Amino acid sequence: MNDTISLLRKIILSCLLVLSAGTTKAQELEGNLSFFGFMDNREYIKSGRYSQTIFGTRISPEVGLRLDSVHRLRVGFNALYEFGSQRANFFDKIEPVIYYQYEKDKLDFFIGSFPRLNLVDDYPRGLLSDTLNYYRPNVQGMLAKYETGNFRQVIWLDWTSRQTDVDRETFIFGLSGKYQTGKFFISHHAYMFHNAAAAIKVPDEHLQDNGAATVKLGADLSRSTILDSLTIAAGGMMSFERTRSVSDFSTPKGFVADLYAGYRRFSITNTFYAGEGHHLILGDRFYNAKTYNRIDFGWTPIVSKNISGRFVFTYHFADGIMDNQQAFFLRYNLSGSRRLK
Repeated sequence: MNDTISLLRKIILSCLLVLSAGTTKAQELEGNLSFFGFMDNREYIKSGRYSQTIFGTRISPEVGLRLDSVHRLRVGFNALYEFGSQRANFFDKIEPVIYYQYEKDKLDFFIGSFPRLNLVDDYPRGLLSDTLNYYRPNVQGMLAKYETGNFRQVIWLDWTSRQTDVDRETFIFGLSGKYQTGKFFISHHAYMFHNAAAAIKVPDEHLQDNGAATVKLGADLSRSTILDSLTIAAGGMMSFERTRSVSDFSTPKGFVADLYAGYRRFSITNTFYAGEGHHLILGDRFYNAKTYNRIDFGWTPIVSKNISGRFVFTYHFADGIMDNQQAFFLRYNLSGSRRLK
């Protein structure tokens, strides 16, 4: 508990120092408060995959300076509390939020520890599991985004572990993008997870490269139906894995197809995969099956200016077996700014 309070004091002090140092030149003082409540009950016993209930909250306050029209500095923290936790601390885990952002015209650039939300959270679950939303909310590294009315490209580097005598060096490098013309679009997502050795070598510990990519063609038919949203897409998925000095690259491949339909506060999402099974360290475990179908039924009963609450009921069909999942998500976000004299 004392360690948590001490860390919070240091973060708050850092915020005050940044604010006091930049007051004379800054144009705006900015603030943002984000709350994320989640309950994700995963009943995966029939297929032999990991069943668990993830239940808790995250809160992330930020303060910073808008130095001018293109430069921004932010500091804060992102704190996790899991319900039923037996730890004595006020929070189970606190991660710093501290980053610089360059924002001009069509280009955004970030460096530091900044939120994944709305930047790197659109990856297919087969590549990056949605569990990262609960336990790794920040990117620690750099990200560049270029976006126009019909084109978007993102490239990013997330440094997940710095090498020490006992800690391995790990990082994730990724890129994603989408181009749309009229109703039709092409999208891609790709990443590589690099898992190097610690400084002091351990017998039978080898460097690993593990990653995947998808390319899809699709159509947005929302304006052609009575639905609020209707999107279909299909394409290919490939993963790669290598353990140096042990094995060559393994590159399983398969076919993927997505459908999303939304009407008012209800939605249906269907994801289908057929092909070779994949072993992805950061991906959804259902994609080790040769045929897999996931269907999500969503209902959003809470909708307001700054808050939304959503239920999702999910059914997984893999290996001739059906597993199920029930989840509820609540997000609240409040932001504001004040011009400084």
